[in-house]
Amino acid sequence: MGFPANGATTDKPLKFLIYGRTGWIGGLLGELCRAQSIDFEYGSGRLENRPSLEADIAAVSPTHVFNAAGVTGRPNVDWCESHKVETIRTNVVGTLTLADVCRERGLILINYATGCIFEYDGAHSLGSGVGFKEEDSPNFVGSFYSKTKAMVEELLKNYENVCTLRVRMPISSDLTNPRNFITKITRYDKVVDIPNSMTILDELLPISIEMAKRNLTGIWNFTNPGVVSHNEILEMYRQFIDPSFSWKNFTLEEQAKVIVAPRSNNELDASKLKEEFPDMMPIKEALVKFVFEPNKKKTAAA
Repeated sequence: MGFPANGATTDKPLKFLIYGRTGWIGGLLGELCRAQSIDFEYGSGRLENRPSLEADIAAVSPTHVFNAAGVTGRPNVDWCESHKVETIRTNVVGTLTLADVCRERGLILINYATGCIFEYDGAHSLGSGVGFKEEDSPNFVGSFYSKTKAMVEELLKNYENVCTLRVRMPISSDLTNPRNFITKITRYDKVVDIPNSMTILDELLPISIEMAKRNLTGIWNFTNPGVVSHNEILEMYRQFIDPSFSWKNFTLEEQAKVIVAPRSNNELDASKLKEEFPDMMPIKEALVKFVFEPNKKKTAAA
């Protein structure tokens, strides 16, 4: 195989092949590559079409492949409940095909996956500070989206060339983006209030590029350490962005009446990632530094 041992580095000039050009994370990855002067191209093939992936790799000759493509549903994961075949085609068939093609060619695949495959349970109770680790088996199958993601993660464990990043409730400094977790909850009529692990993309996406440079593989909880609740985020939003902002809470039982599929709530243990990247900030500090402080300056300037 062409890929070196986990954690090895290479002196070969970087060339990234990125899938998910029209997606949020895929777009941000391209911006980061430009900023770091990393040579990259977006894949034009469809994930479930093996010959098109093989053609992309032959044309680009990448050192690493990034998969930021996938079906999450529009406007939310409830879409997947009524579009199961389409969800399987991309999230299962497509992801496995890309991993297999990459393995055949000795390429590491950085796969942006999800941590929404767990829910608080007796051994990992809400408020306990005990998070799910990388080796824990998924225990949340409430939504079809999460079910497909859990299936794929289990199968990808057999591919030694794959780096699986468990992203959760992603947040960025772009508060106009409708995919941003903060933007979503500021627009909801009512929100639940449950502490969760979350991913601050402004801090963690550059880390994922560094992970590629280090040729890291295996499963990684890709969240900032600790948890933060909906209300805590909205309180920060009111403090930094809009002093007149208000919101209403409702219970999980009340939420269940207005959604099709249950949602995942959990804490992931980020100590493996923290050990590899000691400067990574706890979630609440990262929210202030990467999201709210920059937006406060923009608001003040406006």
